[in-house]
Amino acid sequence: MRQPIPPKAHHRPGAMNKIEARYAAYLEGLRLAGGIVAWRFEALKLKLANSTFYTPDFVVTFSDRIECHEVKGFWRDDARVKIKVAAQMFPEFAFVAVKREKKGWIYEEF
Repeated sequence: MRQPIPPKAHHRPGAMNKIEARYAAYLEGLRLAGGIVAWRFEALKLKLANSTFYTPDFVVTFSDRIECHEVKGFWRDDARVKIKVAAQMFPEFAFVAVKREKKGWIYEEF
């Protein structure tokens, strides 16, 4: 049986939800260990079309690349479309979906 999709929660810009806060703590651990150079929360706003924007949850800087990470507990169709469009329009960034599972963080590249 298919699980119902929860109602869309209202997001306050600049405020992390619980899973984003957990991922921020994980990224900070990576930064302190030297695995990444830096990370920023909601640091970019990319224009995809007239009145259509995409703001990645995290911009993660490595020594050789910059990645835009989108942290999700589940995906809505519109969010998946936006990250795919952003990946096509902005090839200078890598776009990565991040999901928390029992065995750790799972990554999907676009």
